[in-house]
Amino acid sequence: MISIRIESMKLRILSVVLLAIAALYVGDDLSVRYRIPKSRQPFGAVTIQGYDAISEKNNKTEFVYEEPVTVTCVRSLFPHLGYQTCWYLSRHAEQRINY
Repeated sequence: MISIRIESMKLRILSVVLLAIAALYVGDDLSVRYRIPKSRQPFGAVTIQGYDAISEKNNKTEFVYEEPVTVTCVRSLFPHLGYQTCWYLSRHAEQRINY
């Protein structure tokens, strides 16, 4: 009897958490699409420095730096409309590509 109550409580907690995350995502998406609040710009730009890490035969790595690229990003909690979030891109401004 007690195990049934615990299982139903776990299910209720899980459903409330999933519903809250879904509501947060929908609110975030509506905020970006309809510019809520109107004074906030939904898009930004971050400069990304990319570089290639090329492994050589003697266990050394050669680094080849590319030109900085400005990337459009969205100012929200989650990625929307095919753009990454500005808070994530600004924290990962250096992007390494391994060869």
